Order: sequence, then structure tokens, then C-alpha cells
Amino acid sequence: MRTAHDILVVGGGPVGAASALALRAAGFDVALVEREAAPPRFDPSECDLRVYAIAPRSTEFLDALGAWQPIVLARASAYVAMRVWENGLERGLTFDAADVRAPQLGWIVEHNLIVDRLWARFGAMSVYRKAHTESAEFSAAGSTLRFADGRSLRAGLVVAADGADSQLRSFAGIDTVGWNYGQRAIVCHVRTAKPHRDTAWQRFLDGGTVAYLPLADGRSSIVWSAEEPLASELLALDNSGFCARLAAASEYVLGDVVETTRRIAFPLRLQHAKDYFRPGLVLIGDAAHAIHPLAGQGVNLGLADARALAEVLAEARDAGRVWTGERVLARYARARKAGNLEMLAVTDALNRAFRSRVPGVRELLGFGLETVGRLEPLRGWLARRAAG
Repeated sequence: MRTAHDILVVGGGPVGAASALALRAAGFDVALVEREAAPPRFDPSECDLRVYAIAPRSTEFLDALGAWQPIVLARASAYVAMRVWENGLERGLTFDAADVRAPQLGWIVEHNLIVDRLWARFGAMSVYRKAHTESAEFSAAGSTLRFADGRSLRAGLVVAADGADSQLRSFAGIDTVGWNYGQRAIVCHVRTAKPHRDTAWQRFLDGGTVAYLPLADGRSSIVWSAEEPLASELLALDNSGFCARLAAASEYVLGDVVETTRRIAFPLRLQHAKDYFRPGLVLIGDAAHAIHPLAGQGVNLGLADARALAEVLAEARDAGRVWTGERVLARYARARKAGNLEMLAVTDALNRAFRSRVPGVRELLGFGLETVGRLEPLRGWLARRAAG
């Protein structure tokens, strides 16, 4: 079966689903291609361990797609402050919503809730499920995807939103640069003796970071980035042992950790595609860039990619240009590459610096956090960056 569309978006996660909706809203004939049957529906009686810190610009984009209000009405937790420190909370940084003249810095939202509400907006849009791409051909004249079940689809442009291990990126021969950090991020939800006060808390540790992200039910989502030996040790602990280690690692900022869910972990890496496009193919989200989670900006970068792509393609089409042309795709790449690289570089530098064993480096950085905290203009600038 061969079916023609203007654009095929491959990958139905938050970035892919948002991209499909944005491109359709811009007037393109769009279809979504998803490997699975469909994402699981959001169940309010359960909590997804995967959460995102959604920045204000991302909420504006999701609102324009008609998905943000349904997300907020279901379950989302606004955070109004961030506390970042190394040794001694009083020597760290405080970012407050007042620094950016906003009611909140951002929102903590579960992965499956975002996906569910985005998919609910698809309506009559074509969705090809259980579509395992077996081969692909990309060209300026149009691209074709062939699936394991014999189906094939053709479109003017394919958008790869299929993750950090993007199969489409490999088919196109686009190389990446990057490295593994030798760390894993351990995630779970915990209940603490003290309330989170709608604040995100992050402490730099020797060899990683530990963060509490506030959830709507009063619990906190934990992201503990730890080097491999420690990560294995933490995952092997029973619940009481893990809770004790977590409370100590956070300097008891929220008191004792009294309850935890199961823990899951995933390896951390930095990865950046050398090119964001080939004729007939464009990369967005993790297919283009994978980032350390310490800044909480991964999904925000991907949503910004999706937004920029829809704007660039629609503007070219409306101006009578060939919207699938190389110059148009290069314009998208220029619009996104510099900002993405900047964020990757900053997070990588911070992670490496606080993991440094060089004498004096950690002390200097700790002093830097304390000093920046006293400089209101600089703190405000950093808060705006943190808020996307």
C-alpha cells in the first residue's frame, strides 16, 4: 500500500505528537507513524515515573495546540522556585518566579499525561500504528518508508522524532558526536517529612546530582544521576535503605524520605547530530540531540524544534518557495542548532566540573554558586534561561 502525504512524522512521543499537530495546524497534510499500537491512556489513579519540567514557552506552544489546558486540568504541578547548591543550602542559588515576573517558573508533568492529551487532539489525522520501518529512501523529490508488514508510505518530507537511537537518522547516514557519561539517572517518586513548597531542589554531588521535583499530590519526583558503581549499589538497596541514602545525599533538605515507589534507571549521554536534515528528512527532538537531565531542558528543546519546524515550513510555502527544499530545511537547522548546542555545552560543562577530582575546582564552583546568588541581575538572567 502506498499512500501520499505532505509530511510523515515518525514517533508518537511528546515531541513527535506535538510536531504532527503543529504541522497540521499550519495547513499540511500530516500523518503520524508509530511503532506501537498506541500509547497507554492516562490513568489518574497511577503515576508515571517519567516526568518533565515544562518551561513557559513550551506551555505556550502546547496551549496553541489545544493540549495544555487539558493537561493542567488533569494533573500538573507548578513550581515557583528552584534551589541549587553543593554544600550548604545557604551557599547555593535561589531562582524565584519573581525573578522572571511570572506566577511560576514551570510545571512538572508526567510523560503519559502529555502524550495522552496530545493524541486526544489528533481527531481525523492519519495514524499508522505498529509500523516498524524496515527501509527508507529520502530525496528532495519525496521520501518513502517501507514497513516490516509490507506497507509503504510516501511523503514530501519525513520528520524523524524517533528518539536518541533514531533508526531514520541511521538510514540517512547522519553521524552524531557525543559520549556516554558513565552515569545512570535513577528515577522514582518519594514522600518526604517536609513539604516540597512547590520548589525544585537540586544538589550537586561528587559524581552526580540529586533533584527533587514537586508533584501535585505532595510527593516529589526524584532524579538521581550517579556514576555506574553507585547507581548499581543504589538500585540494589531495599526501600528503607534507599530512602536513608537519598535523605543524606540531599542534606535532609526535605527531612527524612518516608516512602518511595519502585525505581527505574536509564543511562546518560550527550549526543548531537552533525546534520539536522537530508533532502526529504529532518530531525527533531532526541533524534537531533540528547542532553544530560541536570538542567531539565530535554523535552523543551524538542518542543522548540517542533515549533520552529512548523513555522519555517509554513512561511516558505506561503511565500511560494519549495518548502521541502534544502534552503528551507537549512533555515530550520540554523534556527535550532546554535541554541541546542549552547544548552548541551552548558549542561556538559556543569556536569564535568562538579565531577572534577582536580583539587580546588569543586570549591571554586561552590564559591561561584554562592557569589552568583548575591548578584540579582545575573541571577535573574539565569532564572530566565532556566525557565526556557
